[in-house]
Amino acid sequence: MNDTEQIPGEPLADSSSQGWREHHPRGLMGTIGPLLSRQEEQGRAFAFQIDERHLNLVGVVHGGTVTALVDQAISTVAWEHNGRSPCLTVQLNITFLRATSPGETLVARGRVTHQTGSMLFLEGEARAGDVLVATAQAIMKRVSPERLPKD
Repeated sequence: MNDTEQIPGEPLADSSSQGWREHHPRGLMGTIGPLLSRQEEQGRAFAFQIDERHLNLVGVVHGGTVTALVDQAISTVAWEHNGRSPCLTVQLNITFLRATSPGETLVARGRVTHQTGSMLFLEGEARAGDVLVATAQAIMKRVSPERLPKD
Protein backbone atom coordinates (compact mmCIF):
# COMPACT_ATOMS: atom_id res chain seq x y z
CA MET A 1 0.00 0.00 0.00
CA ASN A 2 1.27 3.48 -0.71
CA ASP A 3 0.16 6.94 0.42
CA THR A 4 -2.56 7.08 -2.22
CA GLU A 5 -4.35 3.86 -1.29
CA GLN A 6 -7.33 3.78 1.02
CA ILE A 7 -7.51 2.37 4.51
CA PRO A 8 -9.20 -1.05 4.35
CA GLY A 9 -12.84 -1.10 5.37
CA GLU A 10 -13.47 2.58 4.74
CA PRO A 11 -14.86 3.54 1.34
CA LEU A 12 -13.09 6.70 0.26
CA ALA A 13 -14.06 8.82 -2.72
CA ASP A 14 -10.58 10.36 -2.84
CA SER A 15 -8.25 8.02 -0.96
CA SER A 16 -5.16 10.19 -1.53
CA SER A 17 -6.68 12.87 0.70
CA GLN A 18 -6.75 10.42 3.65
CA GLY A 19 -2.96 10.13 4.02
CA TRP A 20 -2.76 6.54 5.35
CA ARG A 21 0.61 4.78 4.99
CA GLU A 22 1.20 1.06 5.42
CA HIS A 23 3.95 -0.24 7.70
CA HIS A 24 5.34 -3.72 8.38
CA PRO A 25 7.20 -3.21 11.68
CA ARG A 26 9.22 -5.85 13.50
CA GLY A 27 7.77 -7.53 16.54
CA LEU A 28 4.19 -7.78 17.72
CA MET A 29 2.75 -4.96 15.61
CA GLY A 30 4.10 -6.64 12.48
CA THR A 31 2.20 -9.82 13.29
CA ILE A 32 -1.19 -8.15 13.73
CA GLY A 33 -0.88 -5.71 10.84
CA PRO A 34 -0.28 -4.46 8.29
CA LEU A 35 -0.24 -1.38 10.46
CA LEU A 36 -1.50 1.86 8.96
CA SER A 37 -0.64 5.36 10.16
CA ARG A 38 -1.29 8.93 9.21
CA GLN A 39 -0.43 12.31 10.63
CA GLU A 40 -3.46 14.25 11.82
CA GLU A 41 -3.92 17.72 13.27
CA GLN A 42 -3.87 16.35 16.84
CA GLY A 43 -1.05 13.84 16.22
CA ARG A 44 -0.52 10.46 14.65
CA ALA A 45 -3.29 7.87 14.24
CA PHE A 46 -2.75 4.12 13.82
CA ALA A 47 -5.15 1.60 12.30
CA PHE A 48 -5.67 -1.85 10.89
CA GLN A 49 -8.59 -3.77 9.49
CA ILE A 50 -9.87 -6.49 11.78
CA ASP A 51 -9.74 -9.98 10.33
CA GLU A 52 -9.95 -13.56 11.63
CA ARG A 53 -6.45 -13.35 13.22
CA HIS A 54 -7.67 -10.70 15.68
CA LEU A 55 -10.66 -12.61 17.08
CA ASN A 56 -11.18 -14.37 20.37
CA LEU A 57 -13.15 -17.62 20.78
CA VAL A 58 -16.45 -15.69 20.86
CA GLY A 59 -15.79 -14.26 17.38
CA VAL A 60 -15.12 -10.62 18.30
CA VAL A 61 -11.80 -8.80 18.39
CA HIS A 62 -9.55 -9.93 21.24
CA GLY A 63 -9.00 -7.28 23.92
CA GLY A 64 -5.25 -7.79 23.62
CA THR A 65 -5.43 -6.73 19.98
CA VAL A 66 -7.20 -3.48 20.88
CA THR A 67 -4.73 -2.92 23.72
CA ALA A 68 -1.73 -3.44 21.43
CA LEU A 69 -3.02 -0.88 18.92
CA VAL A 70 -3.81 1.70 21.60
CA ASP A 71 -0.40 1.14 23.21
CA GLN A 72 1.23 1.69 19.79
CA ALA A 73 -0.60 5.02 19.40
CA ILE A 74 0.13 6.19 22.95
CA SER A 75 3.78 5.08 22.81
CA THR A 76 4.35 6.89 19.53
CA VAL A 77 2.83 10.09 20.93
CA ALA A 78 5.13 9.81 23.97
CA TRP A 79 8.16 9.11 21.76
CA GLU A 80 7.42 12.14 19.55
CA HIS A 81 6.72 14.34 22.60
CA ASN A 82 10.08 13.22 24.02
CA GLY A 83 12.04 14.36 20.97
CA ARG A 84 11.89 10.90 19.38
CA SER A 85 13.66 9.36 22.35
CA PRO A 86 12.51 6.14 24.04
CA CYS A 87 9.68 5.96 26.54
CA LEU A 88 8.61 2.84 28.40
CA THR A 89 5.08 1.98 29.44
CA VAL A 90 4.86 2.06 33.24
CA GLN A 91 1.09 1.67 33.44
CA LEU A 92 -1.65 1.19 30.87
CA ASN A 93 -5.34 1.02 31.78
CA ILE A 94 -7.87 0.06 29.13
CA THR A 95 -11.65 0.27 29.34
CA PHE A 96 -13.47 -1.73 26.67
CA LEU A 97 -16.77 -0.17 25.63
CA ARG A 98 -17.90 -2.16 22.59
CA ALA A 99 -16.97 -5.33 20.73
CA THR A 100 -15.75 -5.11 17.14
CA SER A 101 -16.02 -7.64 14.34
CA PRO A 102 -14.11 -8.73 11.23
CA GLY A 103 -14.19 -6.18 8.42
CA GLU A 104 -14.23 -3.16 10.73
CA THR A 105 -11.28 -0.79 10.74
CA LEU A 106 -9.93 -0.03 14.18
CA VAL A 107 -8.26 3.39 14.60
CA ALA A 108 -6.30 4.44 17.70
CA ARG A 109 -5.08 7.85 18.81
CA GLY A 110 -3.30 9.21 21.88
CA ARG A 111 -2.37 12.51 23.48
CA VAL A 112 -0.18 13.78 26.31
CA THR A 113 -2.22 15.23 29.16
CA HIS A 114 0.54 16.03 31.69
CA GLN A 115 4.25 15.64 32.32
CA THR A 116 6.45 15.70 35.41
CA GLY A 117 10.19 15.07 35.41
CA SER A 118 10.71 11.81 33.58
CA MET A 119 7.03 10.82 33.47
CA LEU A 120 4.43 11.46 30.78
CA PHE A 121 0.69 10.99 31.37
CA LEU A 122 -1.40 10.16 28.32
CA GLU A 123 -4.91 9.32 27.20
CA GLY A 124 -5.85 7.21 24.22
CA GLU A 125 -8.83 5.75 22.44
CA ALA A 126 -9.79 3.24 19.78
CA ARG A 127 -12.71 3.71 17.40
CA ALA A 128 -14.41 1.65 14.73
CA GLY A 129 -15.82 4.33 12.46
CA ASP A 130 -17.47 6.91 14.71
CA VAL A 131 -18.07 4.41 17.51
CA LEU A 132 -15.82 4.53 20.58
CA VAL A 133 -14.52 1.00 21.24
CA ALA A 134 -12.04 1.59 24.09
CA THR A 135 -10.46 4.33 26.17
CA ALA A 136 -7.04 4.25 27.82
CA GLN A 137 -4.89 6.08 30.32
CA ALA A 138 -1.13 5.55 30.43
CA ILE A 139 1.98 6.58 32.28
CA MET A 140 5.19 6.51 30.26
CA LYS A 141 8.72 6.95 31.57
CA ARG A 142 11.28 8.79 29.49
CA VAL A 143 14.57 6.89 29.31
CA SER A 144 17.88 7.53 27.64
CA PRO A 145 18.75 5.12 24.82
CA GLU A 146 21.89 4.06 26.70
CA ARG A 147 19.76 2.56 29.49
CA LEU A 148 17.85 0.21 27.19
CA PRO A 149 18.88 -3.46 26.83
CA LYS A 150 21.21 -4.13 23.92
CA ASP A 151 20.47 -6.74 21.23
